[in-house]
Amino acid sequence: MLTIALPKGRIAEQTLEKFEKAFGEKFIFQDRKLILEKAGFRFLNVRNQDVPTYVMYGAADLGVVGLDVLEEKEYDILKLLDLEIGKCKVAIGLKKGDKLDWNKSSIKVATKHTKIAKKFFEQKAMAAQIVKLYGSIELAPLVGLSDCIVDIVETGATMKQNGLEVADTIMQSSAYLISNKNSYYLRKDDILDLREKIART
Repeated sequence: MLTIALPKGRIAEQTLEKFEKAFGEKFIFQDRKLILEKAGFRFLNVRNQDVPTYVMYGAADLGVVGLDVLEEKEYDILKLLDLEIGKCKVAIGLKKGDKLDWNKSSIKVATKHTKIAKKFFEQKAMAAQIVKLYGSIELAPLVGLSDCIVDIVETGATMKQNGLEVADTIMQSSAYLISNKNSYYLRKDDILDLREKIART
């Protein structure tokens, strides 16, 4: 039985829909259950940020998670397939009317994507002081905690509603099917067969 870690919410639902199309069966987590066993698979319902951890340490053979989370975690995991769901981008947000001054020697950045932000500003040869926040990141530039934010953007509506605007895009992201390396070598045929079935949906 292959164990697959899914992120709670919309991406899990869209992934299970792909399984339904591939296998012609219904895949639904009942009530608040965290494990679903069906058609020779065990699905785990976990937090988005935790999916790569379950896969990295072998608690799950496979997982589905956004490319942004993978980039942030930097784990040694195999990317098997872009599922083309959960599309978004990681972008810089500024107070409306502000511009980023790339000539400044340093900048204060509020984000939960600390590694992605640090890498981006290093490539621009700008020293970034990273302020790690876990929520309501849009507040930071409004109250002087940071010069800008780095956050996930789908439509940009949340930033707009909070007096910010989207500036540079750092990376595009979508959900990927990922695999634990050992699982892949031990169960390569099963995993590649599953990848093919899902790729056809």
